[in-house]
This record gives sequence, C-alpha cells and structure tokens, in this order.
Amino acid sequence: MARRKLVILGSTGSIGRNALEVVQAYPDRFRVIGLGAGRNIPALVSQIKKHKPGAVSVQDEALARTLSTKLKKPGPRIFSGHEGLIRLASLPGADMALVGISGAVALEPILAAIDAGVDLALANKEALVMAGELIMKRAGKKRKRVKIIPVDSEHSAVFQILQGRKYEEVRRIILSASGGPFLRMPRKSLNRVSPKQALKHPTWKMGKKISVDSATLMNKALEVIEAHHLFGLGPDQIEVVIHPQSTVHALVEFHDGSLMAELSVPDMRIPIRYALAYPERLDSATSRLRLSEIRALTFEPVSRSRFPAIDLGYQALNAGGTMPCVLNAANEVAVENFLQGNLNFNRIIRVVKKTVQSHNPKKIRTIEDAQKADAWAREKVRELI
Repeated sequence: MARRKLVILGSTGSIGRNALEVVQAYPDRFRVIGLGAGRNIPALVSQIKKHKPGAVSVQDEALARTLSTKLKKPGPRIFSGHEGLIRLASLPGADMALVGISGAVALEPILAAIDAGVDLALANKEALVMAGELIMKRAGKKRKRVKIIPVDSEHSAVFQILQGRKYEEVRRIILSASGGPFLRMPRKSLNRVSPKQALKHPTWKMGKKISVDSATLMNKALEVIEAHHLFGLGPDQIEVVIHPQSTVHALVEFHDGSLMAELSVPDMRIPIRYALAYPERLDSATSRLRLSEIRALTFEPVSRSRFPAIDLGYQALNAGGTMPCVLNAANEVAVENFLQGNLNFNRIIRVVKKTVQSHNPKKIRTIEDAQKADAWAREKVRELI
C-alpha cells in the first residue's frame, strides 16, 4: 500500500507534534511532504531534518530567510505568510492536510485544500464556526468528494460512533467537557486568575488559546457550532455535559433510546491516528484504557452562571449568518489580550457578550462576508478593551 502523503499545518504546535509522533510510529503508512509552522524555527529545523518535506512555510519573509540559512542545500521550498499556508494546504501530490493551526487564519488554507481535492484532518474548529456552510458545501461539490475527518476528540468520537449509521437515526449527541482548571474555584477568585493558572489544564496538554477556551468553556460553545456543521444537527440535538475525567469524549443517542459512547484515555494521538489512517484503524500498544483502573466516571450539567460562554454559543448558532463568526473573532481577541495581561480572566466572556449583542447578523454568501464580520468583531473588542 502506498504511503499517504501528508501536509501538516501547525507542525510545531501541540497537534502538529503529536501528529508527527504518529507519522514516526508508522513510517510505512505516512510520508510528510509539507510542514507549516509559525515562528519556532529551531523546532521546525529539527522536523525538517527528520521528515525531509519538499515544502515548508513560516510566518513571514524574515523568518523564511533565517530558516534558509540553517538548512543544507538543496533544502525544501520555503513559503511564508498567509499565502504560504494556502500554497502548502493545496500542495500538489498531497493526499491529506492536517490542519493543526488555531484561529480564523485557517479558513482560506482549508478552502484551498478543498479546491485542490485534498482531504482534511481538521483540528481547527474556528473555521467551521466562521463559515461552516461554505466549507461543507464546497467539500461536497467536488467530483471526488473531499473528506473532512474531525480531529477534536469530541467530534472524532461522534464521527466514529456514526460510521455505517444513518444520521437520521440520531436523536441527539452529547459532547463532554472537563470543566477546565477552575471548575470548583469560587467565582469571586476568578478575577485574580493569571494566564499561567489558566494554561494548567487538568487532563489535556494543549496550546495556549485552546487552554484558555477550555477554562472559560468557550471551546465547548464553538464545538456545538462545529458539530452542527459536521453532522447536520440542530441546536436542540447537541448537548454539553461536564465530565471531569475526560474519558468519555462523546455520546450519541439514537431514536430507539440506545446511547453509545466512545471512551479512551485523554491522548490526542488517538483521534489524530484515526483521522490520518481513515477509514482504517492502526494498531497501537500505547494509549490503552484499562477499565479496571477507572474508579469512577461522573457527569454533571453545565452551570450556565459559571460558564456563560455556553449560552453565547447556542445564541450565536440560533442567530446564524455572521453571528458565529463574530463570536469566534471576539473571543480570539479577548483571549489574546488576557494572555498579554491586558484583560482579567472573568472579563473575557463579558467582552465577547457585549460584542455579540452589538452585532446585527447578515447572511454569509462568500468568504468575504465572513472576513468582514471577523474584522468588525476584532475592532469592536479592541474598542471595548
């Protein structure tokens, strides 16, 4: 069997590093032909030497020149900037692009990959929140339908459960949330939370932005919108529960009353491995869940007063149009300012809420409609801050 040729966007981040571990564990199944990174040149140089891709991309031209001086000739083609990500995502010969970069910046590379007929292993939720209808419609229009395999553990779980089943048989899906590092913290203490505290997730090792989103539960609000687009379900068919053990990643209830769950240890290599090898499953001696060692699996409803982001997610989904795009952009800027020390933790969602309340949603017909709404929201948050 020919090795699947992969492009990995966000190769030096958490998702990218885990993906490369999977690639290294199955050298007869995968070959990396493209790596996209941001500013971590030392890590990228190490990855290039190990995987020998034909093309790479970095954040800007200055970094591209720096990278060039650190590689032996002839080295890979070096792209830069946003255009570099787009070129990498649609690299000729690629079978699949793993999108491990977070944020709205992934939207155009995702569309470029679809237009090039490249299957997607999608770990970015923001692009689907911004323009899910455009993405899913374009993926389905290709003569050879482009596969979009979710990598988020929750959506991967739902995707796996639904294999070979009709989506019409689904009554609802249930996405689990750990509750983050502040699940039991007194609310009055949240005002003093530091970025360092917010980045200490109790069960997952993730990037900075998604770690903060997990602490506010905005990640779950975005995942509700993502699930709507991936599985064609209405807001009333998507629920969220708190599950601190992060063992049951999602459940699907069918119309006959059956409830099916996907369980695994909290290890992102599992959904990454599944997405990269789909529709096959690769044997793995690691990441095994031992039921005899599990003391308890607990579930509880989400406190809407402690986690108001959840209601914002449903409100944005029900409003439709550009509203989810505004929700996402506002959150990105608010989180960025929190990490920079310009905004208190408990003001993140307040600022996002004010931005959403100020927006009059419009229908998204083109990518430009989404980009305009995104830009408006970012400017609005900066004004509020």
